[in-house]
Amino acid sequence: MGSCWCKATMRNEEDVYGPSTSAEWPLTISCVDPSSKSPKIDSAVVDQLVKEMLSLISSFVDNDEESPVSLVKLHVIADKEEGWIQVISSLINVIPLEDPFGPSAITILLDDCPLPSKDSVVKVTKLFRLCAGRTRARDLNLRIERNICVVIGCMAEKMAGPNSVAIFTENTLDYLFSFLMSRQEACIVLFALIALEKFAHTTENKLTIKSRLEKEAENPLLVLETYADCDDFVWRQVGFCAKWALDNLFIVEGRKLSYELADMSNINVILNCQDVSEYLKISANGLEARCDSFSFESVRCTFQVDQGCWYYEALIVTPGVMQIGWATRNSHFLNHGPVALHRGDVARGVTGLPPLTDRTVRTRFPLARASVSMPREPVDRPIHWGYGIGDDLFSLSYDGCRRLIWYKARPMAITEVPPWQAGDVLGCLIDLDRKELIFSLNGAPLPPCKEIFEISRYGFFAAASFMAFQQCRFNFGNEPFSFPPTDRKFAAFNEFGQLTDEQKKVLPRRLYLEDLKCETVRDDSCTLCFDDTACCMLEPCGHGGFCSLCTSQLRECPMCRADIVNIRREDT
Repeated sequence: MGSCWCKATMRNEEDVYGPSTSAEWPLTISCVDPSSKSPKIDSAVVDQLVKEMLSLISSFVDNDEESPVSLVKLHVIADKEEGWIQVISSLINVIPLEDPFGPSAITILLDDCPLPSKDSVVKVTKLFRLCAGRTRARDLNLRIERNICVVIGCMAEKMAGPNSVAIFTENTLDYLFSFLMSRQEACIVLFALIALEKFAHTTENKLTIKSRLEKEAENPLLVLETYADCDDFVWRQVGFCAKWALDNLFIVEGRKLSYELADMSNINVILNCQDVSEYLKISANGLEARCDSFSFESVRCTFQVDQGCWYYEALIVTPGVMQIGWATRNSHFLNHGPVALHRGDVARGVTGLPPLTDRTVRTRFPLARASVSMPREPVDRPIHWGYGIGDDLFSLSYDGCRRLIWYKARPMAITEVPPWQAGDVLGCLIDLDRKELIFSLNGAPLPPCKEIFEISRYGFFAAASFMAFQQCRFNFGNEPFSFPPTDRKFAAFNEFGQLTDEQKKVLPRRLYLEDLKCETVRDDSCTLCFDDTACCMLEPCGHGGFCSLCTSQLRECPMCRADIVNIRREDT
């Protein structure tokens, strides 16, 4: 039998706060509210459910699988105010520092839990006892403080608007800012910075943070951005996020934007920064990507291969869940969170309408091809939706955290190599002549994959999907490969890719959206994306005015909701 959920017993005060050399700052967070008369669930039970949830998330591999029982139970507990506070307390106390799933697990649980009231969030922040003094405690508990910063960031994201302003108190600002100034522990500095980013989604908070930065003799973000190329991979993440924040949120007068300083002279292939949602961060040189949102974000590169043998590498910066591999044009992805801003909505000045998918923000340049022009795959091919790379018929990926090769949303377990770690190099080879795809980790090859070639024989792009707080850097051949294949000849994207200087610019998101607003919509533009040329008619209803990319994502006519039997191309 399981433990009873409704025991009135709690950890005693001595157990809650534990041994500490500082009586003022406890080593754990207590959810006990002496003024509350409502019954409490045993904290040990909630802690155990959090541990089970963390373990299950690491093995959760089926997109159609029902939510784990422990996650459902935590949702039930969090439905009440006191229960929600207990869940927050357990997340902070239980999630280990070294588990690569830890921060992501916190975001997954809090995103799925019922939206808390402002009073509940304020009560929790008071329980944290946030202030600058806490960051200077002699017995600073890295696990507790890291988890507090993650939780604060999640609450800031969920409570955007006036409620976010209400919980962003002077003490909260002092607490997060002190970590940026002290720069003593990279894992805490990272999530304190991300929490400030989340608060900055609300304009009033953004102005408050910017004012605080300007008051300092030395802007801490200007110091932190110098770590972007650090050999320590946690500090490298700090540098990446600081640089992104300075380019997109906290603009410093006189500082050049990163894309203006990036040396792109030897870079001919980059990540397609116009084919992603606003929640994926891409470096100024277009080769490094990071996700700090609770959604599962995907990206493809700008170079397509149709024949021959090709190879690229990905440097693993964070050891968590990423699905890295190959995808065709027909691969369409759905994230688990907010969708991207639709290009057509920007053109019309409308930002509140959801797009068809989060892939509808298209590139501003034609994608380079590796061979002679070939016809695109038929648009009337059956539609299969995925959550990330490897979750549909037209993409395949490797997840080195869980050691799984993904195809058609089905995993194949890999035992030949250990889980990847920060600093490891994933090799991705595709041989279109031999019809095989091979991954390698630090030069150790995995079993070849052939099944995808039964569906797709050309039109492949390097691609990747990222869980929250994950980051990697791609090498498409602009630098020597760390573990090049030795059993066959291959080519690198960078040797054949061609981009103009304008196409190489990775603009900050705010500048890109400003450019879109200035664009005019052509008369023959697709009525869904307002980007490509309308060239398709739906049958049998006869409605038209759609491009081939949008129609490939439709299940029914957007005009009359009739089922689509066939898609007929029209001469343009």
